[in-house]
Amino acid sequence: MSIAERPVRQSVNLPARVARRVKSLAQTSKTSTSRVIADLIETGLDAREQEKKRFFEFADRLSRSRDPEEQKRLKEELARMTFGE
Repeated sequence: MSIAERPVRQSVNLPARVARRVKSLAQTSKTSTSRVIADLIETGLDAREQEKKRFFEFADRLSRSRDPEEQKRLKEELARMTFGE
C-alpha cells in the first residue's frame, strides 16, 4: 500500500442521533462504524463533485442559449442549486 493510500486516523464528534444512525447502518451491513463513516464521506464528496459538474453544465448552456424562456429556466435552476428552494 502506497503512502497516499494508507488510512489516516481522524477524530470526529457526531451528534447522538447521527451516531445512532451510523451504528445502525454498521450493524445492518455487518461492518464497522468507521467503514460506514468513511463510505458516507466518500459518497458525499462524490455527490458534491457531481453537483459542481451539473452546475457548470447549466452555466455553459445558459451562456450558449439565445432563447429567453430557456435562459429564464436555466437561471432559476442555477439559483435553486446555489441558494436552495
